[in-house]
Amino acid sequence: MGNWLTGGGMDWYQTIKLPAWTPPGSVIGFAWTIIFILGAISALIVWNKVPHQGRFWWIIIIFLINALLNIFWSFLFFNQHLIGPAVWEAGLLGLSVLVLIILIWPLSGRAAWLLIPYGGWVTFATYLTYMVWSLNR
Repeated sequence: MGNWLTGGGMDWYQTIKLPAWTPPGSVIGFAWTIIFILGAISALIVWNKVPHQGRFWWIIIIFLINALLNIFWSFLFFNQHLIGPAVWEAGLLGLSVLVLIILIWPLSGRAAWLLIPYGGWVTFATYLTYMVWSLNR
């Protein structure tokens, strides 16, 4: 699925203007790998520590929304080449990470802390997407 979302867009990506400080693809891939591992550990902590009622189900729903937003950004940016909407979508993705941290914090500080790098990276990625949009409109 990831190849379908980004694979065809990589040729296009090579033709657009990028900020000089854009990290190489290997760094971006490594960062996302670490973030997904930390996010999975966070979700497992919540799953194993929090009673499966009330707030727990809101957290699970937000995790699922977050995953869909993550996939949808790749679709907008790489597949559809819609950089402007991808900026807004990235902002929503960042908001979903913040909501997760806030909901999880009272239940497990450790699980919430594991999402902090995700929030930082999404903030950076949102700004990068905005800069790409600015350079290519």
